[in-house]
Amino acid sequence: MRKSPGVTRFAIGAVAIAGLLAAILHLSGKNYVYKALYYNFADIDDNLIFEQRKVEAPSVTQPWPVSSKYNKAILPTSLEKVNEELETVAFLVIAKDSILYEKYWDGYSENSKSNSFSMAKSIVSMLVGAAIKDGSIKSVEQPVSDFLPGFKEGDKARITIKHLLWMSSGLNWDESYSNPLSMTTEAYYGTDLKKIIGRLQPVEAPGQQFSYKSGDTQILGLVLEAATGKSLGAYAEEKIWRPIGAKNDAEWSVDKPDGIEKAYCCFFSNARDFARLGRLYLHNGTWNGDTIVPPDYVRASLTANGLRDAANGEKVNFYGYQWWLLPNYKGQDIFYARGILGQYIVVIPEKEIIIVRLGKKRGERIKNHPSEILTMIDAANEMVE
Repeated sequence: MRKSPGVTRFAIGAVAIAGLLAAILHLSGKNYVYKALYYNFADIDDNLIFEQRKVEAPSVTQPWPVSSKYNKAILPTSLEKVNEELETVAFLVIAKDSILYEKYWDGYSENSKSNSFSMAKSIVSMLVGAAIKDGSIKSVEQPVSDFLPGFKEGDKARITIKHLLWMSSGLNWDESYSNPLSMTTEAYYGTDLKKIIGRLQPVEAPGQQFSYKSGDTQILGLVLEAATGKSLGAYAEEKIWRPIGAKNDAEWSVDKPDGIEKAYCCFFSNARDFARLGRLYLHNGTWNGDTIVPPDYVRASLTANGLRDAANGEKVNFYGYQWWLLPNYKGQDIFYARGILGQYIVVIPEKEIIIVRLGKKRGERIKNHPSEILTMIDAANEMVE
C-alpha cells in the first residue's frame, strides 16, 4: 500500500526537526541530555552507569557490636507501611553503639552499595572539618578565592567557605531535578563539572539568605581538592573511611574517567558503614578517642545558620553546615543527612540512637522535613526505652 503524500511529508518533517534539535544540543554542549532522557531519573544503583572512584576500606575493620536485643523489636505498623510504600531497601537502628535492628529488602544486604545522593553533602562538610584540623584550610571564614582562581574577581571574591557550607553563596545555580536542561541535571549526567561551576555568577550578596544549591557543595569539593592536593575520594579514604573502620570499600561517582567527584551527591555505600558517619558526629567528631573532625567544628555544623530562607523569608532553624536539623522534636534535638530518594542518617543524641534508611522513594514533606523522618524517629524511640 502506498503512503499518502501527507504522511511522507510528516515523516520527513519529524526527521528534520529531530536532526535540528540534535544539532542544537551538540553545538550547545548539551549531549548529556540524551543520557538524562534515557535513564529518565536518578536511581540508587547509578554506580552501574557512571565512572566511579574507589574509596578503600582499611585492611583491619571495626565490626559493629550486636545488641542482646538484636531484631527482637516489632516495628510499628506506621513504619512498616512507610517501608513498603516508599520501597525501603535497608533499615538499620543503632542504639548505644550496638546494632539493635536491621532489615533488608529487594535483594539488598548489609554489604550492598546504594547511592547516598545528597547525604554526600554531609560527608563533604566532614571533610572540610578534617582539612581545618590538618591545616589545609585555615577556617570556615577563609575566602574561596584562596583556592580557586575563578573566584578572585568581582562579587565572587566575597564568598567564603562558610557561605558555601550554609548554602548561601548567592550564585545562580539552578536546583531543578525535572528539567533536563538544568544545571543539576547537567552536573549529574554531564562530563565537565568544572565547566559548570565556571559559568556560575553572583545574583545576590553571599551570606544573606539560605537557598539550597548543589553547586555550593560542588565548589566545596573543588576547594578541598585544591587545599589538600588530593581527590575528594582519596581524602575521604584517608581522613574518614579508614579511621572509622569501614567494612566495605565505597565508591564516589566522578564526571569522567580520572575526573572529579560529584561532591554534592553519589557516594555509594551500605547501611552499616553509613551509620559510622552518624556515630562519628554523635561522638562530636571523635572515634574511639581519636579526633577526626574538631569538636568545635562539629558543634558549629549542627548549629542552625539563622539566615532568611529564600523560599519563604522565615528564619532558618533546620540547616547547619550541610546537615539538616530537627530542633526540639518532642523534646529531642535531632540532626540528619538526607538524599533525594529517602536516604537518611538520623542521629538522636539524647538516646544515642542512629537510624539509617536507604530506599527508592521519599514521602511528602512536613514543612522542611520529609514525613517518613518523623515516623522513623517515633519508631526508634519506641524501640529504645
